[in-house]
Amino acid sequence: MGGRKVKAVDKWKSKKWYTVKAPALFDGKDIGELVASDPKKLTDRIVRTSLFELGSGGSSQIAMFTTLKFRITNVSGVEATTKLLGHEIAPSFIKTFARRGKSLIHQVVDEKTKDGEGLRLKLIAVTSSGVSQNTRRNLREILVEETLAAIKEKPYDEIMQDVVFGRLSSRIFSRLKKITKMRRVEIRKSERGETFN
Repeated sequence: MGGRKVKAVDKWKSKKWYTVKAPALFDGKDIGELVASDPKKLTDRIVRTSLFELGSGGSSQIAMFTTLKFRITNVSGVEATTKLLGHEIAPSFIKTFARRGKSLIHQVVDEKTKDGEGLRLKLIAVTSSGVSQNTRRNLREILVEETLAAIKEKPYDEIMQDVVFGRLSSRIFSRLKKITKMRRVEIRKSERGETFN
């Protein structure tokens, strides 16, 4: 007396591959591919890739150490669109220029962009040699002033291009080097408001 036979279902046959696309600020480039049985399961998933893998950082060394974090917002056909949640430069890379004998300034800046998006930037400024507390204070004031002004003057996508491609770091560096010799300024991490509120 055998039981009723149940036909085995190949779960893989019911799944499809979806191409994950970067948002417009990265020209909609392919981030990668994900497989799912239901496209609804992809919405809100977090996807990470390096700036180098996205082909947007050229051959610069820092692009290999910069991770971009995206959230899938919509699926249409076999394409999944995303929005950028932020970036992070690997701590191991930061350590290569933040060595002893230098003054390090760590600063977190929270502000809303021109289009009302919350943005948190975590910065590090490194001087060429040790500096006095008074100089450190002056450097920090300028760093915060420049960062707040930059965030407020542009919409989220535009300021994030400046952040990820190093334009904002260069702008801050140019101001700080008028006070003392600087080794480096980097925005080591950025976070969209929804991820820390």
